Amino acid sequence: MFVTTQRASDDLVVRMKNGFGSSKYKPVDYEQLREETEAKKLASVNIQLKVKKTQRASKLTKDQTLVKQQTQVWWKEHEQLSESRIIIEQQVADLLEDCVLKYDFFSDINKMEQQLSEEREGYKECTVHPIWQLRDDLKHRIGEMRYHSLKQTEMANDFDPVKIVEQIEFVKKQQNDLIENLAQEKQVLEEALMDCEAQQLINAENIGHEFCEVPPVLQEIHCPYPDLKSSVLSEYQGLADGYLSRIQELDRQSKDIDRNCKWSDTDHWIFRTIISQYPRDLPNRRVLYLDMLSRHLTDKSRQELVSHEKVWDMHHFAKDQRRALMESWVRYRKDFVVKAMVTIAEACYAYETEMTLANDRKKQQEICSELKEKVRQLRAHQEEASRLESSIAARKKELAEQQERQQNEREKLHRADNKTKIQKYKAGKQKAWAEQQQRDIERLEKLKEMMAQRAQRDRERVVFRQQVLEQRLSERKEMARLEEQEEEERQRRLDVLRQQVAVIAEFDPVRMMSDTKAFKARMGIGTEEEVVLQKPLFTIHTYNSQQIISDPRVRIEMALREAGLHNTLYAKEILPKISPPKPPRKDMKSTVFEK
Repeated sequence: MFVTTQRASDDLVVRMKNGFGSSKYKPVDYEQLREETEAKKLASVNIQLKVKKTQRASKLTKDQTLVKQQTQVWWKEHEQLSESRIIIEQQVADLLEDCVLKYDFFSDINKMEQQLSEEREGYKECTVHPIWQLRDDLKHRIGEMRYHSLKQTEMANDFDPVKIVEQIEFVKKQQNDLIENLAQEKQVLEEALMDCEAQQLINAENIGHEFCEVPPVLQEIHCPYPDLKSSVLSEYQGLADGYLSRIQELDRQSKDIDRNCKWSDTDHWIFRTIISQYPRDLPNRRVLYLDMLSRHLTDKSRQELVSHEKVWDMHHFAKDQRRALMESWVRYRKDFVVKAMVTIAEACYAYETEMTLANDRKKQQEICSELKEKVRQLRAHQEEASRLESSIAARKKELAEQQERQQNEREKLHRADNKTKIQKYKAGKQKAWAEQQQRDIERLEKLKEMMAQRAQRDRERVVFRQQVLEQRLSERKEMARLEEQEEEERQRRLDVLRQQVAVIAEFDPVRMMSDTKAFKARMGIGTEEEVVLQKPLFTIHTYNSQQIISDPRVRIEMALREAGLHNTLYAKEILPKISPPKPPRKDMKSTVFEK
């Protein structure tokens, strides 16, 4: 925005009269200004430090709050898991006590559990207890060494550091070998479990057979109407096929999601376990489990965690849909079987009713035979009446056919007359077409002759143009040769002239590096400087108010603004079309948008 307000002329006159001696102007203290600037900079730096300190404190407070919330959630989860573990162990113990006498399998489980506990105790005795004893022994020896070093007394020489280090290294080697063996056993067990999971998946894939199987109740039930039973079975088969296709589609989606997931099984297990620890009704749940995931999965970025969260939600949604679909199938299957049984029972009742009515129908047939005789006599009378009506209709039809033949003969005569007229018309058209064809052939021959003459003239012109072009090329080559000779002569003369005016000066580095007289005069070196007390701090190069107000664009914009029309479509359309008082220089014109 330009400041276009004009000051009073009297103030300008007074200021011009007073000049530098005006009482309104005071000398500027630059040192004080620099001190104030430094003070402002220092205050700004202090404020920035305080802001950073506040940000760090805020971040630390936020982290502590998250840790407190995480502690509360995990403590509740720990209590819940402990209670669930106690309940499940009690249930397993009760189950084993109840079923150990009935089934030999549970007794084998008890024996396996006892054997595993014995192996665990033996493992502790052989591996864990010696390591803890060695650790306690080393702590005791180190404590004795510190005590004797503080008391400045000598201790017995039964403490050999080299032997102890060798013993520790031997124990480490044994532990590493043992850990490798355990890792191999773990891998074998995991492979066995994976085989079991694969078998479960194969069994899950065979779910189509369960859907396709018809319930034995529907197969064994007796139905007096075979069509009804076949329609019920086909309806059940169609319903099962529909549910099976939907379940297979959900399984295919789940497989696609699992196939596109690039996370390892360990990371996926950590992700699933951590999310399951936070109940859905927990406030600020997503922030908490994302924070915990970022702490456990340090190699995963937040974007990867969020994308995997979306994939997990899709997978969970597909599983929920599949479970709901299975529950719906079980419920609908049960309802369908009940309705089918009711329908077949109603059909049996209807069949029995029909059998009861069959006997009554025999009695009715005797009555119907008497009525049929009466109907036969009535039908004989009706047939005689219909014969008479047909004979009358035949005579009427014969009369109508005779009239139609006469009409056809008259139409044939009329068509023959029209045919003669059409043949005459076609003969005239054929003659006119032959004459037009002859005229076109003559015209084509004339055009071919004219085109042949024009082609001959064109060939002659091409030969002439080729000769003219060769002559011009030879002239240009001659001119280029002459220009080259003139350029060589000019360069020769310039070389002679350069040799004549060549500068020969002595080597004087001091004079070369010192300031020139013109530079010293311009900088005022060696002359008395005039003290200018009212010299401005910065040199300003800009337009004055008179130059700005002389621009018609500024005056029109001010008028529109005073009228409140500077934001209207009229102002936006008219302002770019106003030309400046002086046209801009051609070299200042931008050609960026013209390309």
